Amino acid sequence: MNHSPRNRTVVSCTLLVIALGAAGLTACTSDGHPLSAKPYDAAGQIAFNAPVGDSKKADPDKPLEITASGSDGRITDVTATDASGRYVAGELAADGSRWHSTSPLAAGSRYTVRVSTEDEDGAPGRKDITFTTSVPKTKKELGVAFGPEAGTYGVGQPVTATLSAPVKDKAARTVIERALKVDSKPVVEGAWHWVDDKTLHYRPKEYWPTHATITAHSNLKGVKVAERLWGGDVKPLKLTTGDSLIAVTDAAAHSMTVFRNGKEINQIPVTTGKAGFETRNGVKVVLGKEYFVRMRGTTVGIAEGSSDSYDLPVYYATRVTWSGEYVHAAPWSVGSQGSANVSHGCTGMSTSNAEWFFDTVREGDIVKVVNSNGDNMDPFGNGYGDWNLDWKNWRTGSALMAGTPDGPSPADRAKLRPETV
Repeated sequence: MNHSPRNRTVVSCTLLVIALGAAGLTACTSDGHPLSAKPYDAAGQIAFNAPVGDSKKADPDKPLEITASGSDGRITDVTATDASGRYVAGELAADGSRWHSTSPLAAGSRYTVRVSTEDEDGAPGRKDITFTTSVPKTKKELGVAFGPEAGTYGVGQPVTATLSAPVKDKAARTVIERALKVDSKPVVEGAWHWVDDKTLHYRPKEYWPTHATITAHSNLKGVKVAERLWGGDVKPLKLTTGDSLIAVTDAAAHSMTVFRNGKEINQIPVTTGKAGFETRNGVKVVLGKEYFVRMRGTTVGIAEGSSDSYDLPVYYATRVTWSGEYVHAAPWSVGSQGSANVSHGCTGMSTSNAEWFFDTVREGDIVKVVNSNGDNMDPFGNGYGDWNLDWKNWRTGSALMAGTPDGPSPADRAKLRPETV
């Protein structure tokens, strides 16, 4: 009968115990199981392609490779981490003959590697080694700034990442995207989208859960992004969400309905953009709140002295686009609120309703406009229109999903209209 290596080990241990029993010595543990034995030193059983110790530096451009030397054993597991605890991903051959890293090594980092092996009889071996990677003589660091500022936001708030230098190459974008991590509790499906060469947005498939904790962090430090470009240190970010607050404005019905956690809490008569100044349809995200804003027709191309000219003090202004679309108090149009659209693009309401809305919403809450004759909200460049892309199209903007982004750059924001009423 043929015995497996493990069976042979158990038999040999049993015989050795009998032979040495009088002396009280055993070569195996009390239960005779080889996996419970103390691992032997596997130094002579494995080989590294990186210089071990501190005498020389390893090249971070080359993957780490560990091989089983000889035919009397195999590699069973490899764990490699840097000084900050980041793990190095890798692949182990089915026969245990070779392990190699599949994620890039960081420059100027110290790594600890634990290799577990097994000999031909199934006995466990182990070897721990350390090595340090070199730092290129000439390199440029790529900085990343997460946004928005730490705090509590509505369920529509995207996470942003702004790069210190433009990155166009797809392979380089893939390295960056793999290293920028966004985690949430509870866990939701999400993805990055390249807005332009220096900007990424991250959002989940649906709105964030209520009262979620969202953390953004980076594994990019020391990682080679492109020729002479290496990842720099990145400050992590922590956000939380509050209740779900969604305001839906029906421009045709001249009414805004506000929902908190799916339950209607208010219905407000409003006026939206008149012909030629129609309010944008689609999902917008609250960008900020301004108690007082001076709005002038000249900022939207209306000549002074024309019938459409205006210069008004506006209170309780909740901003939803960079170009100046607000939800705000409009006491001059109360007679039209609930029955006609007479504004220059903003959503107007009575002062008391605007104050209530101003006090109720926070940055990141959702303001959605339906049934307007206006254009659709841009996905990027004029606020957070991210939710106007369905999930399939959102994913095409991810370098990891083999897509390409398409949208105006933040530089185009300066060309947009600053304010409307």
